[in-house]
Amino acid sequence: MSLAGVLPPLLLLLPAAAGGPWAAWMPPSIAGLEGTCVLLPCRFDYPEELRPAAVHGLWYFGSPYPKSYPPVVARSRPGGPVHESFQGRARLLGPPAARDCSLLLTGLSPELAGRYYFRGDLGGYNQYSFSEHATLEVTAEPSLELPAELVAGAEAEATCRVPDNCPGLGPTLGWAGAEGLPGAAAAAARPEEGPGGSRALVARLRFRPRPADAGRRLACRAAFANASLAFEAAVALDVQYAPEVEAVEGPAEAVEGAAVELGCAAGGRPPPRLAWLRAGQLLGEAAGGRLALRLPRAAPAHAGTYVCVAENRHGRHNRSLELRVRYPPRAPVVNGSAVVAAGEAAAVACGAEGDPAPWVRLLRGGRVVAAAPEPRVTLELAAARPEDAGEYLCLAENRYGRRATAFNLTVEFAPVVLPASRCTAAGGAVQCVCAVAASPPPAVAFELPSRNVTVGPGAAAFAFAPGTRDGGDGDRGGGGGGDNPPGGVTVTALLTLRDALEPRLAVLCAARNARGAAARQLRFHHPDGLVWAKVGPVGAVVAFAVVIAVVCYVSQSRRKKAAGSPEAPPPPGPGGDPRNGQAERRTAPPEPPEYAEIRLP
Repeated sequence: MSLAGVLPPLLLLLPAAAGGPWAAWMPPSIAGLEGTCVLLPCRFDYPEELRPAAVHGLWYFGSPYPKSYPPVVARSRPGGPVHESFQGRARLLGPPAARDCSLLLTGLSPELAGRYYFRGDLGGYNQYSFSEHATLEVTAEPSLELPAELVAGAEAEATCRVPDNCPGLGPTLGWAGAEGLPGAAAAAARPEEGPGGSRALVARLRFRPRPADAGRRLACRAAFANASLAFEAAVALDVQYAPEVEAVEGPAEAVEGAAVELGCAAGGRPPPRLAWLRAGQLLGEAAGGRLALRLPRAAPAHAGTYVCVAENRHGRHNRSLELRVRYPPRAPVVNGSAVVAAGEAAAVACGAEGDPAPWVRLLRGGRVVAAAPEPRVTLELAAARPEDAGEYLCLAENRYGRRATAFNLTVEFAPVVLPASRCTAAGGAVQCVCAVAASPPPAVAFELPSRNVTVGPGAAAFAFAPGTRDGGDGDRGGGGGGDNPPGGVTVTALLTLRDALEPRLAVLCAARNARGAAARQLRFHHPDGLVWAKVGPVGAVVAFAVVIAVVCYVSQSRRKKAAGSPEAPPPPGPGGDPRNGQAERRTAPPEPPEYAEIRLP
């Protein structure tokens, strides 16, 4: 059988020989399926001037040089030796005289794969081994090709290629596993020709894979109509796709000090890189499908939105988790002025942080004076009074604990001379006590108008009583009396007079601070029976008679003056204006009626 009769189209691909130098034309590579055949088309040429009587040829395997003793595949000269591997499986089809060197190989097996060389024999020394050669590939299955990367949602094309170089044995191609692939469309198989006349049948399948198609088995099948031979090539689809955070795990809230673990799981191909972020700050990252974030001791600063981000070269995805950290109240903070003048408005606010928001109360002496079911409360005084001064406690409380902060409210007021202030005569001396309440603490002194003298700190006769103390709730003035203002500071000063004293002695208690000044003439106190003990029983009777006479004389004088000049005002009696707590200042000042006169013994 001639090559022209078997496969004319292949011969047309080779250049026509018209005489020239030694040359050969054949496909550089050719393929065939195991168990089928391959027709290797070949033409050669030699110099025209040789004009040989007969032309023969032979094929070598692996090397073109006879001195290397390569296996002989086939020869045109009958009776020549052929390597046992090719006996009955290789035949030189074309007549060499027609410059046709085509070779037919049947029963293909892997050991036949390799390089094939042709040698022309024109007789005598006119023999030539061509360096051109064909490489045979023997395959066990079709060639199934996919893109280097299948990306979910992107159109892809699978190519199935099977050799078609066996005359009379044409293959058919089909697909398996393409059912359900989105957009799957198979094109009819078409023949393709390679350089030198090698032929193949090619089928193509277009589709758009999904992430769920990862691992799907896709196969290409080759069958032959006139044979029981069947071949299949299969591949598992490696579908690449953008990541997706499938779950974020962790508590929605935690108690301060507790251990907390947040988990993140994501899918993607290639496996994504995971990262935990909060407020844009990277807290941890790792490659793989899971990432845990551990907080050994939860703190309020750890509260916030945690974001798990999954990323690979195809995209990124994230999911978030909100963490709330519960904690007991922090120490309350006091805002506002804790010093106010009496009569002025005051506002002192107290607030505390905590989760849940604490309930804040203001207490004074164990009594609630202001409260609010919120983290802030304000003590408001429209007109501060001295008795409002003192220590307050700001208490914040929630179900996780309580905290308190104490503060003092100071109400400043001008000095007030307390009723405890008085003078006492005893044993030939006079001791005066001056008790003054004020805020801020006042400067205290004694004034002796008759002597035009002020006695204050530094004088030998002046001293502070050791009982001086701060005022507070209730009567803390130390002197009793209903007009003793609470709050502020009570200062008690002592004056001791021991030298010769004038019969009538006036002593004033004077005090001053930044809020004002006050002065008050002190009352003289007689211990029971003190005067009568000095003069004795007879002297007491005489003194009583004198007092009666004086009273009668004064009464008669007033009646006469009233009868003689009824419109004239009565002379000021002792003490002057009874509405004034202090005697009028005249050349001979009268005694105030509420102050007793004392005569020194």
